[in-house]
Amino acid sequence: MARPLRFRYSPGRWTPDRLRRDLLKPLDSNLGATMRDPWFRPPPGYEARRFEMDNGDLALFCWATDADDGPAGTGGDRRPGGYWLGNTETPSALWKTNKYGFEEVPYPVARWAQRELLAQLHEESPWLEPYPHLSWFFLPVFLSKDGRDTTRRFFDEHAAGFPDATRDEALDFYEEFLRTGVFDSYREEMAGKLGTSARFDPVRMSAAMGEFDAAKLLVGAGYEVTPEIEVTTGHSLDFRAERPGENGTLVEVTRPLPPNRRSASTPVAAVRDTAETKTSGQLERHGGGVVLFVDCTSFPDDDWRAVRGERPEVRHRPALVFRARPDGRIEGYSKGSLPLDLDGALDWV
Repeated sequence: MARPLRFRYSPGRWTPDRLRRDLLKPLDSNLGATMRDPWFRPPPGYEARRFEMDNGDLALFCWATDADDGPAGTGGDRRPGGYWLGNTETPSALWKTNKYGFEEVPYPVARWAQRELLAQLHEESPWLEPYPHLSWFFLPVFLSKDGRDTTRRFFDEHAAGFPDATRDEALDFYEEFLRTGVFDSYREEMAGKLGTSARFDPVRMSAAMGEFDAAKLLVGAGYEVTPEIEVTTGHSLDFRAERPGENGTLVEVTRPLPPNRRSASTPVAAVRDTAETKTSGQLERHGGGVVLFVDCTSFPDDDWRAVRGERPEVRHRPALVFRARPDGRIEGYSKGSLPLDLDGALDWV
């Protein structure tokens, strides 16, 4: 699976003639390409161009016209250089260049590139324009090389994994959460969980959104969440949740499929089977001290009513079994004594 969009930094001096020779010519030969002026003014001290390919691919390149500090991690290299970003093939002149995330290049460069890309995204998918923070957050996958169609299709046609909900209801739910800025510092990592595969896999994408559902619940209860906590067993747990003056709590999330999407015959069996897979593997090796969150957001109303009525065990304590709805309502029940105070964030059943 390809990674989310990242910059390539090419040291050395760039000119329009070099762009035509080293970038435009190979792109045009292989794909058919046009080099244009950017839609937005480049940062002070830079020039920029857009490369638009006949197959719909896009690339951006901006280069310093005078001395430049270079990206973070280059040791204060002040040689002029250029920044490439795109969802197309990489010209051979850039093959051996280093890659950097949006937070690792000079802020004016990242800001300019994101303005270009957001305008492109909203031109291609205008239904995303009313959701500016969600658009920005998932931009590295929404315009990735292989995942640009599948990731947008997941939100558009599958309501981001919500059953019996409209696209806009789902977008409202995640826009409200993401605009809190909780995951801004972890954007590449968390957005990348959605994936950048050309193969459409709503099951995997729904599982990824389960982490956002769990985080929304924790944040709503007043916790600060930190993702991807490395533990001594050599793997990572999904979150550490903590409040000022309290010890942090480790949280691992799993998301069962409803019975019509898996071999389990009933909703209760689906919950039990999925939780057992998690507890007999990763959590068993950890040896305790972790809260298991079982996200049943994929369950339609009838399936959730069955789970809510029986409140099945999940072979791990403490655990929370919950279901979110796009209007913000979250219901759930616990097994064991939760070391988390969630009273203000969900309705207990």
